[in-house]
Amino acid sequence: MQFLEVRRLGLVQYADALAMQRGLVEERRNGRIGDVLLLVEHPHVLTLGVKGDGGRSHILAPAGELALRGIEVHETGRGGDVTYHGPGQIVGYPILDLKPDRCDVHRYVRDLEDVLIRTAADYGIAANRIAGLTGVWVGEEKLAAIGVRIARWVTSHGFALNVTAELDNFKLIIPCGIVDRGVTSLARLLGRPVDRSDVEDRLIARFCQVFERQPLASPTTSSVTVSR
Repeated sequence: MQFLEVRRLGLVQYADALAMQRGLVEERRNGRIGDVLLLVEHPHVLTLGVKGDGGRSHILAPAGELALRGIEVHETGRGGDVTYHGPGQIVGYPILDLKPDRCDVHRYVRDLEDVLIRTAADYGIAANRIAGLTGVWVGEEKLAAIGVRIARWVTSHGFALNVTAELDNFKLIIPCGIVDRGVTSLARLLGRPVDRSDVEDRLIARFCQVFERQPLASPTTSSVTVSR
């Protein structure tokens, strides 16, 4: 079984995380590192995909309001439309080499969804997929968004799970360009506060189950506690 280095980095500026991913992708492609999973939280930011105009037409707030609120807008190079990141989310960036036996883009996205569905189930939440839409849903509301980039079968970007995120911030946009569905969080569904560290533990465990990896904590970040 291959190892997965897990780096739990806490609050990271989006531009810094983007640069970090680019460097890690190059290192992974050249075999200088193994597979890595970054778990971060971002300050308030809107990120654009590569579909159409990237989702700019789905930003509802004027540029002046975004500037006053300190919300940056970044182009990303990932798939998908516009999305919001901010405090109370766990954003996961897997840097994986899918060669030789997982070279299937659709399977990779479905596997990420499976990780998030299993994590939600750990809290007694029945999350699911919706045909034709990417991400993880509870009823008509999105719990987790997914937007990935795969270049020569090395992955970057990933997923954003709403843990205790302030959901009103999603009103700044039409999330992922979907007009008729809402957004939810673990805290809202459970009706209580949720410990971020505990959710990260469960995410790591489920990620390693789905991708058949053994977790390995980075020596520069917090240790990994995996519950089975």
